[in-house]
Amino acid sequence: MNAAADPQRYFAFISYSHQDESWAQWLHKALETWRVPSRLVGQATSAGTIPNRLLPIFRDREELASATDLGRTVNAALAQSKNLIVICSPNSAKSRWVNEEVLAFKRLGNAERIFCLIVGGEPDASDIAGREAEECFAPALRFTLDSAGKATTQRTEPIAADARDGKDGKANAKLKLIAGLLDVGYDVLKQRELQRRNRRLAALSIAALIIMAITTTLAITAVIARGDAERRQKQAEELVGFMLGDLNDKLREVSRLDILEAVDDKAMAYFRSLPTNDVTDATLEQRAKALEKIGSVRFDQGHLQPALESFNAALTLAGRLAQAAPSDLPRQIAYSRVWSYVGMTQWFQGNLDDAQSSFESSQGVLKDAEVKSEEPGLIYQLLVVDNNLGHVLETRGKTAEAEEQYRRMLARAERLVARADATTEWKSQLAAAHNNLGKVALARGDLETAISQYRADDAIMTELSARDPKDNNARFDMFTVRAILGRTLALAGDVAGGTRALREAVDIAMQVATHDPTFSGVQENLALYQMQLGRLLRLSGELPEAMALTDKALQAFTALTNQDSENSRWQREFAEVRIERAWQYHSANQAAEAQRFAQGALDSLNPLFSKQTTDRSLLLATVGARLLIADLTSDAATRTRLRGEALSAIEAVKSGADDPRLLALRVEALLGLGRRDEAAGVIRKLWDAGYRDPALVALLRRADVDYPPNKEFEQRLEKSIAQRRT
Repeated sequence: MNAAADPQRYFAFISYSHQDESWAQWLHKALETWRVPSRLVGQATSAGTIPNRLLPIFRDREELASATDLGRTVNAALAQSKNLIVICSPNSAKSRWVNEEVLAFKRLGNAERIFCLIVGGEPDASDIAGREAEECFAPALRFTLDSAGKATTQRTEPIAADARDGKDGKANAKLKLIAGLLDVGYDVLKQRELQRRNRRLAALSIAALIIMAITTTLAITAVIARGDAERRQKQAEELVGFMLGDLNDKLREVSRLDILEAVDDKAMAYFRSLPTNDVTDATLEQRAKALEKIGSVRFDQGHLQPALESFNAALTLAGRLAQAAPSDLPRQIAYSRVWSYVGMTQWFQGNLDDAQSSFESSQGVLKDAEVKSEEPGLIYQLLVVDNNLGHVLETRGKTAEAEEQYRRMLARAERLVARADATTEWKSQLAAAHNNLGKVALARGDLETAISQYRADDAIMTELSARDPKDNNARFDMFTVRAILGRTLALAGDVAGGTRALREAVDIAMQVATHDPTFSGVQENLALYQMQLGRLLRLSGELPEAMALTDKALQAFTALTNQDSENSRWQREFAEVRIERAWQYHSANQAAEAQRFAQGALDSLNPLFSKQTTDRSLLLATVGARLLIADLTSDAATRTRLRGEALSAIEAVKSGADDPRLLALRVEALLGLGRRDEAAGVIRKLWDAGYRDPALVALLRRADVDYPPNKEFEQRLEKSIAQRRT
């Protein structure tokens, strides 16, 4: 059918940058599957008669980079489309083809039927000096056309829904967009959507309550009717399996964590009520797996103590099964895995002694098994324990011992990846091993090796993410290493490359966060990387954008720490964000606000640091806060005391004392105390290591200390990068 015969074949045309593919896929599906409320269907509005479905939607799936114009298919689709929807972000604002599609649609006389969905960047940021890169509207959206179809200088205000966090949000933005497309009130659709959602939630809640009642009844019946006990108990546990599986997944989809938690709590209560004697091994295995899953859900939600209770309950059952059959390898692996979960939870709670003991127990379960078997599940579990135990040892300042664990992890990961049946997860662990070795290289002052290892990690995760763009685990690991690589490049003086990598990490993290807003790990890392990007922007003179990013990080960590005050890592990272905000106020000459934020950060860090003085991240944050407050205070005695305390903490470090970040803080303390001769030797060591973090360079410039680039280091680094590429 041609355009003349069917002038409005498509309800809407989605225009987007292919870097925003995931947003386009989501919107396409969301619109085509959305049912118009029956009482609105058939009504006449200025947009025409309201249909019962928003069908069909045209979304161009081909790249046009090599074309000279939009092409016949795209032009025909635009001519046959009733509406144009533009997914707006810095990517689409820079896209030639998005701009051309908007121009083409406007030239058809349809300017009033263009609707925008903001997914990133800022509207009209191109009008603000230094923030042009944040612009989310393509030029054709921001300006009217003259009678000849050429862009003018007259501004126009695009009709936009804002899907960004802190704005309309994804769900409300979709409804606002649909309201515009249908020319009906947003409140009408919002109320209708709430009614639908409440009906769905009511059905799920009733299902959960019915299942709880059934499981309880079956459990009681199982006790009374001994002859039917095994059959009825099996039915009950199958229902519990549904509660922990499909029902949990459906409740996650509608963001009802309160009901999800109630279901998991009921399942926990059910398991506690059951006898552990006079049951089959298969039943015990099923219970252990269910309890492990409950713990994993609670851990991902950031509820550490309830998670630990679930894991400990699973540990009791898994241990009983493992001890009853020492030669049963799957049981030994399962027992080791639950020990690892226990240790991970203890680690996040800041209980390093308990965490190390649990990881060592996990390792001990499989101590003799590896020499007897090449079973990949066994090797995988062992490398997971190597990783976890290495992290605890590293946190405790035992860098050399941690490196031994990481090298064993690398060797085991390489064994797995060399197999013909190598999985994505095994390759992810190989990438993680490179990352771990990058961290310990940085701790001993070897920036060249650290960057090389991080690049190896980044290459693996980029490949895995490209292979399956829907794999959010791979994307999570990819944006994490991209941020780490960016930070380290900046330490070596490549501020532009570091900033670029951190921007990429933040963008990917925001996309991943939209898929599961309840996953605290994504929210945590996104906020952390927003702050770290803000730091580099501040040091580059881009203070407004730096402050905007840090605002988001502060909001996120406020929510996380309110959710779980026992999570020591979140507390430390929240303090790091407040330190960066203090530096931003310092740069803006707002001394009182800078002092308030810095002191608040130090007050929260001091009790954490007093418990774990060997934790490298806590050490760096605490020393940094003390030195910043010393700069801000006008009292000479306080300045001297704080700098002295900072220097003492640095000099107490035994393992990893050559970490250049630590050495840079030592230089700052020594120069502040007037001990320039002592600082000179440390500065030379930093220069030899190729360390050129912009904060250190600025400090030395203010102190009138010559600190030229280390050309030899730069050449070695370039050669190392070139070799890895080949």
